[in-house]
Amino acid sequence: MGLSGVGRKTANLVMSCAFDKPAIVVDTHVYRTSRRLGLTEQKKADKIEFDLRGILPEKKWSKFSVLLVSHGRETCKAKKPLCPGCPVSHLCNYYAEISGKIG
Repeated sequence: MGLSGVGRKTANLVMSCAFDKPAIVVDTHVYRTSRRLGLTEQKKADKIEFDLRGILPEKKWSKFSVLLVSHGRETCKAKKPLCPGCPVSHLCNYYAEISGKIG
């Protein structure tokens, strides 16, 4: 992170992908999905990262980040999440909230 233009997200991504070190990369998808799932209430990426670190075993950090990114791109979309077909909707605070409003 000492390099100009390199923040926490990029540093964690390089650590994980290039050096195979456990890291949680908080991008827009991880931000959104972790909040919707109720894994954090934080609004700052670094605080979300530390909340997720506290929940997950270190060896799962990198894989979990990749899974949340994929889930956020494919299912838990920003504007139109595909909640009814979501495999983790039964664990999701967001789905519980919206299904009560539409159900």
